[in-house]
Amino acid sequence: MKTDLTGLVALVTGAGRGIGQCVADTLAANGARVVYSDINYAEACTSAAKTPQGTPLQMDVSDATQVQAGIDFIEKKFGRLDILVNNAGVNSDIQHRVTFDQFSPDEWDRVLKIDLNGVFLVSRSAVRLMMRQKSGSIVNISSVLGVVPARLQCAYTAAKAGVVNLTRTMAIEMGPHDVVINCIAPGTMGHIAFYDKNSPQSIMGPSILSHVPLGRPGRLKDVANAVLFFSDPDNRYVTGQILCVDGGWTAGGFFRNF
Repeated sequence: MKTDLTGLVALVTGAGRGIGQCVADTLAANGARVVYSDINYAEACTSAAKTPQGTPLQMDVSDATQVQAGIDFIEKKFGRLDILVNNAGVNSDIQHRVTFDQFSPDEWDRVLKIDLNGVFLVSRSAVRLMMRQKSGSIVNISSVLGVVPARLQCAYTAAKAGVVNLTRTMAIEMGPHDVVINCIAPGTMGHIAFYDKNSPQSIMGPSILSHVPLGRPGRLKDVANAVLFFSDPDNRYVTGQILCVDGGWTAGGFFRNF
């Protein structure tokens, strides 16, 4: 996909690697000046250095003081912020994946602090700048597990479901300021991981992909292209929407071989 983001400034959280890096690279390739923020500053620097459009920024999205300092830095350096992609997030490791009655309160707090509180804190600071401009686009990255819950991941599913309705609330409140706010819910991602015999995902692959009508995992670029659509300057009338980039999983394509 191609669009013209020349002259626009974007902030992508969790841009050091994975989906965030791909989203940031895609926005930069389409002309935006992109701030690659990540809690891991070394990864942010490495990713941002790959494009002349990139600027690294260290940001812990769960730290309100650090978040505001990051937005202040962007305003001072660029004078504006047009696109925010709230991508930073975590999930529980395998050893923490237990039923909710056994789930650790500390692990619950850790996940929600980043996956939900982080979206709130970064958006809260960023949108104030957009309101002054009377324009802007925010794209929140949730998950299909925020739309259709799963076992043994209660903190993650609760946080990602929270992102879905937080998006809608933000959209109806910021509409009068001409700030559009949407959400993307990625499904099974990581083509390489699923087909690498040394990857844990390759063992679970057939079972997971049996729920996907397209029968394959998505590419990081699939999410980046969805972000590009929502960020397009011509998109000024789509807001408060949740777009599942999931190969049809949430359409109800379970048990293909039934």
